[in-house]
Amino acid sequence: MSETIKTDALIVGAGPIGLFAVFELGLLDIRAHLIDILPRAGGQCSELYPEKPIYDIPGFPLVTGQGIVDNLMKQIEPFHPTFHFNEQVEGLEMLGTPEAPLFRLTTDAGTEFEAKCVIIAAGGGSFQPKRPPVPGIEAFEGKSVFYAVRKMDTFRGKRVLIVGGGDSALDWTLNLQPIARRVTLMHRRDEFRAAPHSVNAMRELVATGKMDLIIGQMTGLRGHDGQLTAVACKDNANKPFDIECEAMMPFFGLTMKLGPIAHWGLNLHENLLPVDTEKFETSTPGIFAVGDINTYPGKLKLILSGFHEVALAAQKAHRYIYPDKKLLFQYTTSSTNLQKKLGVA
Repeated sequence: MSETIKTDALIVGAGPIGLFAVFELGLLDIRAHLIDILPRAGGQCSELYPEKPIYDIPGFPLVTGQGIVDNLMKQIEPFHPTFHFNEQVEGLEMLGTPEAPLFRLTTDAGTEFEAKCVIIAAGGGSFQPKRPPVPGIEAFEGKSVFYAVRKMDTFRGKRVLIVGGGDSALDWTLNLQPIARRVTLMHRRDEFRAAPHSVNAMRELVATGKMDLIIGQMTGLRGHDGQLTAVACKDNANKPFDIECEAMMPFFGLTMKLGPIAHWGLNLHENLLPVDTEKFETSTPGIFAVGDINTYPGKLKLILSGFHEVALAAQKAHRYIYPDKKLLFQYTTSSTNLQKKLGVA
């Protein structure tokens, strides 16, 4: 095992909330390392919907998932965070006291950390798309069956079948329709769980002949060497039919796994971490949970909510890391010291 890395704060998860934690901590002179099981920063925004438009980030009428990540990475540059990708935190040992927390954490790669506070920003944990129960689908995955859209151009000029009835299925139906040769949406019933405006927009495209909507279920795949030529289906009367396509995206939801965090001795509620709404601290002093992984009355699973949670968690973290230093809240617009940190003074 290499030498122990000592830091003020260890952030578990390098999605948008974990990245913004670097900023809020940095404003308070708190050094941070980040660990993520993925090979890059961005979490679900980068892995599942990098090109998907998002409309509820303040100050951005429209920004893509990757756009949020790129802007956050630029925003935190002045604080020089250290990233540890392709690693998962496995062990946690408490070395300090509730009044003066200190933690030793180890990863599956053998990296060891000592941190005065831990901020868990791991989303819902590690996520995996639910695989449709179709024989032989593994041979087509990554070649013509996709569970996420990393580059929209992959589908340009192709016949695309999207299967599902939730927000992801409808969102990508609407986003890919203008560039695909033909988009077909298939769902097992004519009712959808997606946002009403998305459903209405999809139905308008169907009514004007710009895409197809089919009620049915897939039963098999046709093609060779990983390339689809058609998907075998059946309607609600069990009548078989084929849908010709060169690419398919099944959106059957995600399976979230909390992973080793579940064994850290923290209070859990339905695989989420209960926190207070004053400082977003877990049942263990010095360990905070922000973003989708936490739960509290009135919780909204929105990126903007996670930003708010991080700001309050950083204030409490400061008390642990600088117990003898009084924290005077300052606005970034009025503090010369803060502006110097950001390189704008």
